[in-house]
Amino acid sequence: MHGAFSAHIVQFTLVAISSVFFLVDPFAVIPTFLVMTARHDSETRRRMAARACWTCFIVLSAFAVAGTAIFKLFGITLPAFEIAGGLILLLIGLDMLQAQRSTQEGPTETLEGTIKDDVGITPLGIPMLAGPGAISTVMVLNGSARNWSTTIPVFAAIALSSIVSYWILCAAERVSKRMGQTGIRVLMRIMGLMLMAIAIQFMINGATNLGLIKVD
Repeated sequence: MHGAFSAHIVQFTLVAISSVFFLVDPFAVIPTFLVMTARHDSETRRRMAARACWTCFIVLSAFAVAGTAIFKLFGITLPAFEIAGGLILLLIGLDMLQAQRSTQEGPTETLEGTIKDDVGITPLGIPMLAGPGAISTVMVLNGSARNWSTTIPVFAAIALSSIVSYWILCAAERVSKRMGQTGIRVLMRIMGLMLMAIAIQFMINGATNLGLIKVD
């Protein structure tokens, strides 16, 4: 019994970390980040990266905490939101398979970023890092958490994704030179494929909890 419980915690933790990190996806943000901060020195870039990652952490944590209250306020059941969240992740995963991030960044966000003096909070922190996919995912994950043993991994995943994103954005120029556009696109496609698998699992969980399908 204890072994099965531990295995569930490990599995839940891995799903939480991978899904949140894949959706934040700091590697895909690198090209846009370099364009938006082209006129700034490295120290200013680090400050913007820090502000963006703090924004990402605060926004995702806030929605994770408020998720249950939001469900109750609008009368939304967790299974229904699992299915809806799975559909969102599926669309984002399909987008990532084409090395695109249209739900989180586009010409409008890039143009806004090149004009603004500080892109840390918007558009970099939100929606580029903390986008709709990441927000809906942390709400589903924390909503399905039954106790502290499954709640802690959700916030650990948010914190870890934010910290790693800061490191990656601080080293954006070096990472870009080493990986190149092709390497970043390949990584996006791999993450997109894995994200689609997580999306399907979310939808299966939601349908199972609603009694629409039975899983042995």
